Amino acid sequence: MNRLKNAGRRRLNTSLLAGAASAAVACLCGKAHAQSNTASSHVAGEQPTARSQLLGAGAAVLQTKAPLNAMNLYLNGFHFYADDMGRPVEAYHFCTHLTEDMHQCTIFDSNEADARLIGVEYIISERLFAGLPEDEKKLWHSHHFETTSGLLVMPGIPEQIETIAMRTLANTYGKTWHTWQVDRGDTLPLGIPQLMMGFIRDGQLDPNAIAARDRKLGVSMQEKRQARAEIPVPQPAAGANSWETGQTPQTTLHMVQVNNRK
Repeated sequence: MNRLKNAGRRRLNTSLLAGAASAAVACLCGKAHAQSNTASSHVAGEQPTARSQLLGAGAAVLQTKAPLNAMNLYLNGFHFYADDMGRPVEAYHFCTHLTEDMHQCTIFDSNEADARLIGVEYIISERLFAGLPEDEKKLWHSHHFETTSGLLVMPGIPEQIETIAMRTLANTYGKTWHTWQVDRGDTLPLGIPQLMMGFIRDGQLDPNAIAARDRKLGVSMQEKRQARAEIPVPQPAAGANSWETGQTPQTTLHMVQVNNRK
């Protein structure tokens, strides 16, 4: 009798899960179909089929996404390739605050559902940066200008809260790798990750790029700067922003011997 009851419970639980997934699929199917007609043309490949969309909708209901749910900090700013300041890239960061001294961020090329994942950034406090080996420090850039100038923004956050967050981030350092060179029109993530850096003074980034970003997100760099006027502008720690010397680390591809091959 107990076996029959347990079997019945299992069937009921399975039915409930299947029902939940079906309901979600039914609700999302129309939306997914609409999105398929407007999905990015800047990514190689065919549009997702109805089958792929339905599978994704079901997974969204039944599977956990704890690491993604923890990404509760959304920032918008700009990076440039460590070896080429003439190639700025607008970056949408979605970050997790792992410890008081460290954030980890995924970077997309927009805040839309079809955004391309183009890189990652690790953000650490000045205390942790000071303990890094000298060669490692060359890979990191300071956030002193981005935060105090208004170049870095947190869309949708009240000004007062955003200013508090920027005060905290002003003394941090980022190590950023972009895996998809969208600025040159690539429709696939070609090549190898590239080290990126951050701007450190006015005049380095085309004002038109800033104006376009501000219009798109409904923000104003100048208004942000005024709101953050009382944040002290930190002096970057020695070793950061290595590109200022005229030479910088950057990745290249070369063949190496395979060890422990089986």
